[in-house]
Amino acid sequence: MDFDMREFAADLCRFASTAGEEAVAADFVEGRLDDLGFATYAWDADPDLLADHPSFPDDLDESDVAGRRSVGGVLEVGGAVDGGGDEDGAAADVPTVVLNGHVDVVPPEPAEWSSDPFEPEWGETDDGAETLTACGAADMKSGVAACVGAALDVRDRVERGELDLPNGVRVVAEAVAGEEDGGYGAATAALANPYPFERDAAIVAEPTELRPVVATEGSLMARLELTGRSAHAATPWRGEDVLPRFEAIRGAFVDLETERSESVTHPLYTEFPVPWPVVCGTVRAGSWASTVPAALTAEFRIGVAPGETVDEVEAAFRARLDEVVAEDPWLREHPPTFERFSVQFEPAEVAVDEPIVEAARAGLVDAGLPDAEPTGATYGADSRHYVAAGVPTVLLGPGTVTEAHYPDETIAWGEVERGRAAIASAVGRFAERYSAPSAAK
Repeated sequence: MDFDMREFAADLCRFASTAGEEAVAADFVEGRLDDLGFATYAWDADPDLLADHPSFPDDLDESDVAGRRSVGGVLEVGGAVDGGGDEDGAAADVPTVVLNGHVDVVPPEPAEWSSDPFEPEWGETDDGAETLTACGAADMKSGVAACVGAALDVRDRVERGELDLPNGVRVVAEAVAGEEDGGYGAATAALANPYPFERDAAIVAEPTELRPVVATEGSLMARLELTGRSAHAATPWRGEDVLPRFEAIRGAFVDLETERSESVTHPLYTEFPVPWPVVCGTVRAGSWASTVPAALTAEFRIGVAPGETVDEVEAAFRARLDEVVAEDPWLREHPPTFERFSVQFEPAEVAVDEPIVEAARAGLVDAGLPDAEPTGATYGADSRHYVAAGVPTVLLGPGTVTEAHYPDETIAWGEVERGRAAIASAVGRFAERYSAPSAAK
């Protein structure tokens, strides 16, 4: 069966695969992989496994993971693969590269879109370059399509004799669930390998503008709750307003953000004006326009640098909160709470001289693109789960993160084609290095 990458990406974008609704998209991918000759493996997020993971809440149950299905397709070609497999049916001593993408999307705001977010539209830029617009086009269903295409290209190159791999190569094209809210599919796969073989390296095709990303930021998600005292707006002095107290705490957190930008340094993050951002994403206060607001809840996302832990950063912000509390008699008697919620993202990093990173850089050059210095990203990704499991992982994919979670999300299709070529070449380069006489697994 021929693989039409444009059709595959567009069809995948038609699924409204928001959190908990990924299974139908995973089933579609599994069916296509079967048709294309992949051996397929599917798995559902495991609540018991994830409840023990530091990123996830410890009270997960089956209802939290319902519909969160992931799938991987495996191609084994060349060298040792042709000589047969082990007793489990998997070839031994074969370099294995996972090409990973996620099928979940952040819910769009249809009113902000100029078309149906889940009805893909092909268009052109002013200079005639083809584009795909849909929810998930950039983040990251086109990346999933590029991974599938790259895996097929590696198989074709080996079969045509363009890649001489005495050890063969195993390529896994993976479409996982739940990346946007913590990595349900990837974390499950990292903790309980769904395949009958080990994984040597991974490429996650997040939208990096085809630049290798070797460090991803973590984040602390924390909820602040303040208690004041209500009073009629005509006599506000009888109440205790939570708003100025919130502003004092928020100001202290902004000051700490500035201090951390100067004191917490990393060579891959010098290009960012705010390397470890602190954002208060939601604030809810008060109950009536003519009543002094007596309760406030605010939710923060706080950046965690590679080399730090979520625990360390949480301790720093708790200490700064304690300083504000100590200066306010009301807060001393009615201390605020500052507790984690949702999913926490630990940072991750691999060395720039890891073989998979060097292969990714060589793959870019092979695809006619400039060699790009590895960089860091101020967002988290599923790469952290594989890195934590001992699988060196680099991010490399088409598109830009500025289109992610954005109305009329668009990707330049030519970049998807180039990404496919670069990823395929990176896999070949990694496998060639593995097959070299001096290589060691």
